[in-house]
Amino acid sequence: MKHGGNVWEGDPGKWLDFSANLRPEGPPEWVRDTLTRSLEDVRYYPDRSMRTARTGLARYLGLPEAQVLPTAGGTAAIDLILSSGTGRVLIPQTTFSEYAARASVYGREVVLSQEEPQQGDLLILCNPNNPNGALHIAESVLSLHRRAKAAGAALLVDEAFIDFAPEETVRHHVCPGLTVVGSMTKILCIPGIRLGYIAGDSETISRLAERMIPWPLSAPATAVAAALPEHLKEIRADRLVNERRRFDFARQLQALGALPFPSAANFLLVRFPRDMQDIVARLKKQGILVRTCTSFGLDGHYLRLAVRLDNENARLVSILKEELQR
Repeated sequence: MKHGGNVWEGDPGKWLDFSANLRPEGPPEWVRDTLTRSLEDVRYYPDRSMRTARTGLARYLGLPEAQVLPTAGGTAAIDLILSSGTGRVLIPQTTFSEYAARASVYGREVVLSQEEPQQGDLLILCNPNNPNGALHIAESVLSLHRRAKAAGAALLVDEAFIDFAPEETVRHHVCPGLTVVGSMTKILCIPGIRLGYIAGDSETISRLAERMIPWPLSAPATAVAAALPEHLKEIRADRLVNERRRFDFARQLQALGALPFPSAANFLLVRFPRDMQDIVARLKKQGILVRTCTSFGLDGHYLRLAVRLDNENARLVSILKEELQR
């Protein structure tokens, strides 16, 4: 399983999906209302300049508009940046597989290690990291940027899950050689809308904007982006609810003899005392999807589990207990 959320075998609504790290209640009510109103605009071509989306995202992120570029999801942001360079791409392991995949598409040499950067390199850091949820404090990320800059390299920070740890964002420090990408997919549960962004210095943003295809953002995505600043309190409240659910879920998994790794995101990387591949298959037959981690380079003992509603988390723990005792 390269990615989670593979629910299109049959009715997607019938799966209990622990493989995709999304707001378990689905999109908030304000997002649903915004999307409904946006249907009036789908008869028109979207604004190629993405003015209202850029304004909304900039206000949400606390950045000048000239430093923000909306994109059709976080992966589109990563792809755009990787398409604009030619140097080596340094990717510490274990992390999101699409960095290497997209870099390879553009013929860039990929180095999967902690190798010291050289002139022209691009380092990529996921923070909080996927799949383990590990969080780097902002100062350590900025220290890495200083080291990269001294070597003539650049740093790209993927903050797709930073809404669960907003105090450690480095987006307010963007400058030449330090660029941030992010996504609204996780915190708002809108993977089908495709709304992400790039935060960078104004010259970088201008250069990347020129490389985008026409009409890069749909009318529904534009409407959600424009509405973001009005809903900061709700988004912050969701973060706190996730923290409490994650703590309780981890404690229940520990009681099974499993090892959940410390996480600052809306998922847990869990090491089980046995290979889980057969259990994953049996869970699927019961309508439950969980994320294996072989695409991250980990063995079959590891699962990445989304933090869902309390009763759903408890149901999975109960089933896992039975399966592990078979």
